[in-house]
Parts: sequence; structure tokens; C-alpha cells
Amino acid sequence: MIQAPNPPELVAAEGTRDWMDATDQHFAYRCTPLSIANASGWELLNPINVTVTWNGYNTTKDIAFHVNEPNVTHRFISSTFGHGIVTFHPGYVFRTEPGWMVWARGSPNRMKDGIAPLDGLVETNWLPFSFTMNWRFTRPGSVTFAKGEPFCFVTMMPSVAIEQVQPVIRPMEDDPEFHKEHKVWNSERRRFSAGLQMNDELTKEMKWQKHYLQGVSPTGKSVADDTHRVKRTLKRPIHIDQLRAQEKVRQ
Repeated sequence: MIQAPNPPELVAAEGTRDWMDATDQHFAYRCTPLSIANASGWELLNPINVTVTWNGYNTTKDIAFHVNEPNVTHRFISSTFGHGIVTFHPGYVFRTEPGWMVWARGSPNRMKDGIAPLDGLVETNWLPFSFTMNWRFTRPGSVTFAKGEPFCFVTMMPSVAIEQVQPVIRPMEDDPEFHKEHKVWNSERRRFSAGLQMNDELTKEMKWQKHYLQGVSPTGKSVADDTHRVKRTLKRPIHIDQLRAQEKVRQ
């Protein structure tokens, strides 16, 4: 990554969310895919507290900005496209290895009332300039982006491998072993749900079925390989000088 002067802070995303913390007994965290998605990228943090207002019309002048801090400007955020779209400027030019691109989007499973993030896939393996992160109002009104709040989530994906994928629809019975596992899971799921409704003590003590968490099939067979994750921790961004110093120490 090549940074502009005074860019927004770039951090490794965390698996936690305020609304997940607020669920009863933190039950939202029982869904491992949610937590893994939350932490599968890096976040750009808003450097100021700013309120954005849209009057419902479509010119670039129909969005107003109010910085809620004294003597602070908002050069990194603008109304560039009109139509209720708010544009953030990341402050970095992202570079990736050949075959990889950056997916820029809002932080997964982090909702914001009145405005929604727009996703973009960027060919960062060759692009010599930065992209913008855009949000679009869902209705006229005002929203506030707090200082330290993520305004952009960046992750990576292969550039063209998905184009080689051929989705195939087939009867589950074509794979008898898989079909058996599915029927066992379906039966256990119904039994578990019934136990919860009947306040069965053993079922309540289990809290939830943990097949996915443990990487095992409904019949108890271990099916997950070394790619199975229940938690993800990405490397924090470091400056090139730090990286060179680390490489020098290893030599």
C-alpha cells in the first residue's frame, strides 16, 4: 500500500460487534461464520466525527456535511456523484500480487440506519491510483459517522478464478453418504428444537448444536481439514520501514 499524507488509520478488523455483544448470552457468537466474516479483512477508520445530510434530490450540492469538532476539515469525504451518494477517500493506493484484487465494502454485519455501503471489486494488481468508498442514503435525512468508526472494509479475493466455477444442481441422493449425514442432521435439529421448546434441562445445558464449531458431521465424524477456523486474527498493517527492519534482523 502507498499512503497519502495523514491517511485514515488502517487496522485489522475484529470479530466482535456491539449488537452481537447485546444479544442474550451473546448467542450471536454461536454462529461462527458471522464472527469469521467480521474479521476477514482490514478496516479504514473515520478520523473525524461528521454528520452528513441529504435532502432527497440528486445533484452533488444536495448533500451537506457538518464536522462535529472545532477547527477540523473533512477533505477525505465528499459529494462526488450526487444521487444521495457519499464518497470517502481511503488515503491509500492498494497494491496486490498478480491474480488478486481488493473487495472494498462496508464492514460485514455492521448496520447503519438510513445509509448503506456500496461494494466494489478493484483490480489492485495494476491500478496506479486509489479507489473511493461510497455509501448511498436509503432515504432523505441525516447520519453521523463517528470518529473511529469504520467507513471502509477491505478484503482480498482471486481475480478470475470464480469465472471458472460451474455451478451444478444435483439431487442429494446422488451422494448417499452425504445424504445420510444430512438426514441425521435434520433429525437431530428437529429433536433439539423440540427439546428447547419443552425446556428439557439437558438440551438447555447444551445451548446450541456445535457441529460447525467443532468441525464434525452430525454422526460425529471429523470432516474439517486444517482450513477450519472458529476465530480469525489478521496481521496488522505495518510501515515498510518496520518490515525492512524485521527482515534485516532475520538475516
